[in-house]
Amino acid sequence: MSGQVPKGKQRASQAKIEDVAEFYQTIDRRNLIHKISPVRPYVYTTMEVYDQANGIRGAGGLGVLAADTRRVAEDLEIPFVTLTPFYQTERHQRLEKLEPHDDYVSRSPEAEGFRMIGQVVLHIKDKPDATLDIYQKQLGSSRFLCMTEPNFGPLYCDTPSSDHRLYQMTSLGFGGYAALKMADLKPAVIQLNETATVFAAVARLDELCSNGMNLYEAIVYVRKHTLYTNHTLVQAAESQFSYEQFDRFVFPNIKSPAVDHYIGGLFRDGYLQLSSLTIELAEAKNCVSKLHAKVADYHDLSGEKTHFSAITNGIHLQSWVKPELLDFYKHSGIIDRFNMPGAATADQIRRIFRTNLSRLRQLKQQGRAQLNSELAHRQDQYGAVVQIPEDAILLEYKRRFVEYKRPWMPFEDIEQLKGILVSYDAHYIMAGMIAGNVSANDSTYRKLASMLQRIADDPVLRRRVHYITDYDENLARAMSFGSDISVNVPVVGLEACGTSFMKDLANLALLVTTNDGGVADVAPPTTLLVSGDDYQEEVSSLYSRLRQAINICRHDDRWSDAVATTLAGYLTTICGARMMRDYLHYLFRSDD
Repeated sequence: MSGQVPKGKQRASQAKIEDVAEFYQTIDRRNLIHKISPVRPYVYTTMEVYDQANGIRGAGGLGVLAADTRRVAEDLEIPFVTLTPFYQTERHQRLEKLEPHDDYVSRSPEAEGFRMIGQVVLHIKDKPDATLDIYQKQLGSSRFLCMTEPNFGPLYCDTPSSDHRLYQMTSLGFGGYAALKMADLKPAVIQLNETATVFAAVARLDELCSNGMNLYEAIVYVRKHTLYTNHTLVQAAESQFSYEQFDRFVFPNIKSPAVDHYIGGLFRDGYLQLSSLTIELAEAKNCVSKLHAKVADYHDLSGEKTHFSAITNGIHLQSWVKPELLDFYKHSGIIDRFNMPGAATADQIRRIFRTNLSRLRQLKQQGRAQLNSELAHRQDQYGAVVQIPEDAILLEYKRRFVEYKRPWMPFEDIEQLKGILVSYDAHYIMAGMIAGNVSANDSTYRKLASMLQRIADDPVLRRRVHYITDYDENLARAMSFGSDISVNVPVVGLEACGTSFMKDLANLALLVTTNDGGVADVAPPTTLLVSGDDYQEEVSSLYSRLRQAINICRHDDRWSDAVATTLAGYLTTICGARMMRDYLHYLFRSDD
């Protein structure tokens, strides 16, 4: 009969539904399926998503995390909507004479499989209205809802408190909330990833008041159904806008006089910090690692310090772990079918690794071959193709180039670094984009150019240190597959979480790291810690740890035990399904 689902597919679908119901039971939320539904989804708002496979390319860690969170939700069949702009201008970086430059290419949502479902008008004082095109892409139980228009501009263009940034933020907030209504969706919860997304909560507040709810009741309702997830450490670094800017971009899109008056009363000395507005509208607030929640220093408008819960970021294992290695984890009981930690203990994982040492070494060799395959289509800082010898030890750094991550730390003592690379037959591969556009980051720009020049001036470093241009998701994955040692040295207390290290240790790399961000979730850490009372002591510690890591890599039993111990220690921390479980626990605290 036309329209009937074949029996085989019915059984497969039913099995998946039962699996999800069991997942809900494992997190003790048996009635959750009645709280989150296709028409009452979990709504995740973010200014960026980094998901090359689905045609959306963000700028860094927040975008990668957003993509991973959606993938986890799809795997677990959680009704999930990602509200995000579609940037029709995409940024790339290249080098000319060792100096970084930005290039921009045009992207079309239709060409990436998005379907236009309507338009939303955004009002701007003293200017013509902006018409936002609304696009949708359905992916299992999840979907993207995106807003865009030809002049929307690239991600993170201009300064954080500029008019154009505010325009992009209000487009996401008011346009995104209107898109939810257009799609007949009512959020079960709205997760605000960073304060730039707060206008989705403002739009919901405005709708409730415009429909007759009094302001106090509407604020209580919005607060109860809104989560603010903070990914940064300094409130002063958040965007703040003048009353005049709000009068042009925000207030024209608010229908309720009560909401207009309420927000107007939040300004201090003519300015409003978006973190203050977000704290006002979200009852649930979390940081993205345990350390982050301890050190985050945010205050509400009364001056009271804001309490944040800790829900550590995780990764989508299927996207970032070499498939054959992930299969090994599952067949060995290290990972369960929900992609959460299995029944194997740390001692059992060490025994499993020792028993299967040759297989694990073989998988790492395959990872090196996959990395070289990716590098065959890439260029280093001199415009040449790099290939890493199969038997060479490979150190790697793949993160945004920003001051606090200190990518230049290994180059503080050139002679020590050269000695390590030559005596151990090692190579060092680096990749990462400058945060924001190059012209807006003169300090980082100069430091990167200076570091690359120092490498070029030394014949040993020139042969063994490779900076790969135009960093992206595919390169990041290949580097995790093929590298032996990962370098992660942010200033302690400044990394909110970080997920690059998670991908590396999940792919059997040794981690040489400071005890910051998500690394500090495990006490004591099972990594090779870089430490010191001052910077010079940290630099000395780094070189010592690199030598130690290389020596471990050269001895099978030591390597097997080290990577097994690290994986066992951090397995719970890195699992994206664990992250989703923690969010569901936090947001839906009872089955009432």
